[in-house]
Amino acid sequence: MGPAFDKTITLQDAVRLSGPMAFNIMLKPAGSLCNLDCNYCYYLDKAGIYGGKEPIMSEEMLETVVREYIAANDVPEVMFNWHGGEPLILGLDFYRKAIELEHKYADGKIIHNTIQTNGTRITREWAEFFRKNDFLVGISIDGPRDIHDKYRKDKGGRPTFDSVLRGLDLLKTSGVEFNTMSTVNRASEGRGLEVYQFLKSLGSRFMQFMPVVEHVKFPEGLSGKALRNARPHIVDPAEEGAALAFWSVSDMGFGRFLCDIFDYWVRNDVSRFFVGQFDATLALWCGARPGICVFAETCGGNSVIEHNGDLYPCDHFVYPKYRLGNIAENSIKEMMDSQAQVRFGIDKRNTLPSKCRRCKWLFACNGECPKHRFNRTEKGETGLNALCEGYRMFFSHVAPYMDYMKELLLNKTSPAGVMPWARNR
Repeated sequence: MGPAFDKTITLQDAVRLSGPMAFNIMLKPAGSLCNLDCNYCYYLDKAGIYGGKEPIMSEEMLETVVREYIAANDVPEVMFNWHGGEPLILGLDFYRKAIELEHKYADGKIIHNTIQTNGTRITREWAEFFRKNDFLVGISIDGPRDIHDKYRKDKGGRPTFDSVLRGLDLLKTSGVEFNTMSTVNRASEGRGLEVYQFLKSLGSRFMQFMPVVEHVKFPEGLSGKALRNARPHIVDPAEEGAALAFWSVSDMGFGRFLCDIFDYWVRNDVSRFFVGQFDATLALWCGARPGICVFAETCGGNSVIEHNGDLYPCDHFVYPKYRLGNIAENSIKEMMDSQAQVRFGIDKRNTLPSKCRRCKWLFACNGECPKHRFNRTEKGETGLNALCEGYRMFFSHVAPYMDYMKELLLNKTSPAGVMPWARNR
């Protein structure tokens, strides 16, 4: 397919774009402000976009965002996704005000809230607030102590594992619904099943695994001890001088991580414990939309609004060249419906190299996240996902089980029926 394909809009695109407007926005009211200093955090350096400062969202901006976000979604239910940095840094009063504003502008719509936190600042008061207001809390924890503490330290370089577990225990004793988000990095390789069993032991029934593949540059003009102690900046892979970060997971390491978990899950835990990649794969096997954006055919439905009202198409693309505008200048609805946003979304599909378009697993992978698509194919085409071989291994490995679960669903039977079949296979 030639350059003309880059401008193609499919019938499915047209239906989506002409239908009722529905999208998610990740709200970052504290920007990149955080009490931790995780090596692999791709958001800490975003303060540089705002002059190195870490301002927080004003009450006036909060009201504007809440009002416009609810109004722009032409659907009966709206989800507020609070992220950071560390969103709890803003304090309880900020979120009490957010809840008040959600009620004020709901206009008959049902409002839901989720919040992603590193867990270290959770108190009993926070836990009670989450329970009372039906928040779904995402806890960031990478696995057992040695894996978690390898790259997730606080500003003083101290480990954070114990603090996270204290926060998680408060959520559990207060009856707060939670799930876990775990990065898969170099320290995780070869330990997939161990990480999975550990998360189960914490009471996590819904798990998300996010591969860490980042590029970095060290500050210029440093040498010796200063260079050794400097925090490398995570940068756009296309930036001159960018190098793959040492903590990044390898393609086959990530594929094996998923396969090791899947082999246990498909024999013991289907419909009891839920893994984002497995649920999304089964959905795509059945011709349905995946529940996570990385496997969707196009992007654009999960944008980011910063503390000052700047809107970006994705939190992995918070760079000046991707900025869609500011809520003080344009409405959220206008920006989400803009040509730049539409182009960003369909570019995910339209810029795939020919190798991907011919791949038997394209229906399940869709090129995965564009942030990982910086490798070249054997023919020199750009845009190949850095995790390609790992995903090919995973999809090939799970195919027989996905086929079986698809048949069960077509026959209106629970996919859990795959477990005895898998044990005897």
